[in-house]
Amino acid sequence: MDFSDVNARGLVLVGCGRMGGAVLDGWLKNGLAAGAVHVIDPHPRAELSDLGISVNGELPDDPAVLVIAVKPQMMADVLPRLSVGARTLVVSVAAGVTLGAYEAAFPAAPIVRSMPNTPAAIGQGITAIIGNARAGEAELALAEALMSAVGRVVRLESEGQMDAVTALSGSGPAYVFHMIEAMAAAGAAEGLSPALALELARATVAGAGALAVHEDEDPAKLREAVTSPGGTTAAGLKELMDPATGLPPLMRRTIAAAAARGRELGK
Repeated sequence: MDFSDVNARGLVLVGCGRMGGAVLDGWLKNGLAAGAVHVIDPHPRAELSDLGISVNGELPDDPAVLVIAVKPQMMADVLPRLSVGARTLVVSVAAGVTLGAYEAAFPAAPIVRSMPNTPAAIGQGITAIIGNARAGEAELALAEALMSAVGRVVRLESEGQMDAVTALSGSGPAYVFHMIEAMAAAGAAEGLSPALALELARATVAGAGALAVHEDEDPAKLREAVTSPGGTTAAGLKELMDPATGLPPLMRRTIAAAAARGRELGK
């Protein structure tokens, strides 16, 4: 990644919690100079200053990038305290806060809204991005380079897709974690020890996900390859795939509820 302009002009990171900290770690590993980073956070990690990062200090007049990684409910307090011009790329990492809200705060700036997910903490995230009218190819490429430090990046066609992205991949890890809980509990109910059931459930979900990415195949075909007619998997799938009570309608309601909440947060 070419961070030469960012290293020269500086990057301001507002919010260094779990997600902000994950992307910061990724940037540092991929060539961003610690001395170019300026963190604003009320409870910063102790080691940041030891790395040479400026913490809650004086900010550069014309930073290359301003990254805002605070919770949506904090935006009303945070945005009025920040000011950047047309040469600074603003990158948002917050659910529900629209490009319009950022444009009201930074009317001259190119702005890119992004939605990563928590596997970014181990470099296995996926981030969707969308820019405003002032964000051209150079700005989108820079935002993509920044967010690719913690995983894959996809570009959206319109901001209207962001609520669905938030509901699917942003919130999705929580759904998968709950599936692990449910699988482990079901295994324990069939006679396994809770510890063994949890170990099996974790490894099964992790392995199946890795295989799905590796094979890059229609998941229906992967499912069919595991399913023998009249076998144990078929018996389980009969319950899981029931069109009225199985996983498909449940997941549809889950994603719809999360997307609706995202739309509410954006109002």
